[in-house]
Amino acid sequence: MTTLQTPGTDRGHPRRWLILGVICLAQLTVLLDNTVLNVAIPSLTEELGAATSDVQWMINAYSLVQSGLLLTAGSAADRYGRKKMLVAGLALFGVGSLIAGLAGSTGQLVAARAGMGVGGALLLTTTLAVALQIFTPDEHPRAIGIWSAVNALGFAAGPLLGGFMLDHFWWGAIFLVNLPVVALGLAAVAALVPESKNPRGDRPDLPGALLSTVGMTALVYAIISGPEHGWASGRVLATAAVAAAVLALFAYWENRVEHPMLDLHFFKDRRFTGAVAGAVLITFGMGGALFLLTQHLQFVLGYGPLEAGLRTAPLALTVVVLNFSGVSAKWTSRLGTPPSIGLGMVLMSSGLVSIATLARHGYAGTLLGLLLIGVGCAIANPAMAHAVMSAIPREKAGVGAGINGTLAEFGNGLGVAVLGAVLSSRFAALVPVAAASLPAALAAADSARERERITEAFSSGLATSQLVGAVSVLLGGLLAMELLRRAGRARPSVEDGVPPARPPAGAHADD
Repeated sequence: MTTLQTPGTDRGHPRRWLILGVICLAQLTVLLDNTVLNVAIPSLTEELGAATSDVQWMINAYSLVQSGLLLTAGSAADRYGRKKMLVAGLALFGVGSLIAGLAGSTGQLVAARAGMGVGGALLLTTTLAVALQIFTPDEHPRAIGIWSAVNALGFAAGPLLGGFMLDHFWWGAIFLVNLPVVALGLAAVAALVPESKNPRGDRPDLPGALLSTVGMTALVYAIISGPEHGWASGRVLATAAVAAAVLALFAYWENRVEHPMLDLHFFKDRRFTGAVAGAVLITFGMGGALFLLTQHLQFVLGYGPLEAGLRTAPLALTVVVLNFSGVSAKWTSRLGTPPSIGLGMVLMSSGLVSIATLARHGYAGTLLGLLLIGVGCAIANPAMAHAVMSAIPREKAGVGAGINGTLAEFGNGLGVAVLGAVLSSRFAALVPVAAASLPAALAAADSARERERITEAFSSGLATSQLVGAVSVLLGGLLAMELLRRAGRARPSVEDGVPPARPPAGAHADD
């Protein structure tokens, strides 16, 4: 087995930049599927008869499964080998993509997306963990910046790829296109990526994974069901109660178990707490808002799938240029981590406000918003990821990546659910006779004036949801900046040689 450099080594792996390219390719495949489905919403609505709640479940099944399994996947990678988990993740993701591409019903597609989420959980944890092992600490900010740029590229390029595929093929092709990339990734990982593991790493916390998955699924189900069944209905209240109870049990279990999936004592590090708060709120606002943006471009402004994808591309291009050129890393170095996160989130929030208030008048307002969001992402995202990872012992890099990924996936899935629910509630309030989706409501309209009124109501719902996303991003920036600023005054940390530790009572120092 090839051994990666250990903590404290001055020189990184000789092929580290090539390896980073390989693992970023694997990661990009997974990230594309977080947003590639967005532009297929009209096609799925028509061809599979999918309602808004069905579409939300197609998206959330993928992100929620990842959220529940990322911590366990990261722990398993640390203990059993990160290269092995990369290979297993690629294989599972490929099988899930094949089933999704051939699905004939909404139920089959939801199940396939959940299966893809299992493979995605293995991939997202191991990519960042491997990157931290092969690079020296001095190179971590630049490596994480590139890793974050790939995140943004996958997040924003999904609509572009999806639009291109839908313009030339049927909707299932957006999943089948993953297969050649998965094959290439498997070959590259096998040939280039060295194996690494922590033999004394924590054992996977299966009860914790189960509890977190059940709790988050119940929570999002309650949010999705609210507009349809009523927020005070027995179904919604019962599901919300189950979510609260299970998540509380999850927290209790994690605080008592010998080898927790999520060590709650990490939250004593204010850098970690600040980065966690920022990561959840930024992905909540951004994930939900961009989910709505693709619908606005197609349903309200009338662009086709490919045109809608092209018009979201400036966001990804801005992030890629600023991160790959090293410009954002230089800005962060000069400003410091807390001000960088605050500035980045203010810019992103301003971008969402621009989209919410100006997009209905044409594409110019949307373009301004996308550029502001792109600059903000390039500055804030790498800083937050580095803050999370630097607060965790390096030998637990897989667990750290799992925590970072869980926050992103949970925030994204919850954002789609909550902002989608805000849209549905606002739309239903303005158009009481509306059907389950905008296309169905337009089809039921009996005049051009009625269709115009329905479209305007949908546009108003989109704007309201975008503003909710903007507020969440702004709050995330202010909270993360303040917590990180306080932590910077005086803090023992992993970087100082003092890793966070659990109380010794009832626990072994290492396993």
